[in-house]
Amino acid sequence: MAAKEIIVKKYVVRLSDDEREQLPARLSMAAYERNGTANLFMMFAPLEGWRHVKVTDRHTAVDYAHALKDLADIHFLTAKKILLVQDNLNTHTKASLYEAFPAAEARRLAERFEWHYTPKHGSWLDMAESELGVLSSQCLDRRIPDKQTLIDEIAAWEDDRNANHANADWQFTTVDARIKLKHLYPSI
Repeated sequence: MAAKEIIVKKYVVRLSDDEREQLPARLSMAAYERNGTANLFMMFAPLEGWRHVKVTDRHTAVDYAHALKDLADIHFLTAKKILLVQDNLNTHTKASLYEAFPAAEARRLAERFEWHYTPKHGSWLDMAESELGVLSSQCLDRRIPDKQTLIDEIAAWEDDRNANHANADWQFTTVDARIKLKHLYPSI
């Protein structure tokens, strides 16, 4: 299998089991009980119309490394190279693999990936950001009481989107980017 391009993005969800109507802003914070937060790693292969969301308790280097291991060993086992497009966060590095796994395993995984980072202040260009917007509006637009419910809801959403091979309708060309983002490019 040829190289696959995967876009990785993180997102945090607050968990709450309160179903009451929206309260005025002053009262709303004290009026419901928060059940914690969950981190979402959005992995999106736009050309295949495939996405996977891994739900974790935190966003640490070890959590990130396990998400990459799943990507390489489960979801894209036969791909020779996986191109990662991701934000330039301190946990989004090869070092995360070495923190989570023995050196030989970390090296094996690191060699499967080609790392590409979105430009600073340009992460909105990321197609995974759009996919997170769809997830948010179709699945996360209400209070979710606990992590297991969140996992189940996201899995159902993910299965539906993948079964329909929902693609990103990305129409921002390189020429358009050079015009709109001229201030981000160096002058030569």
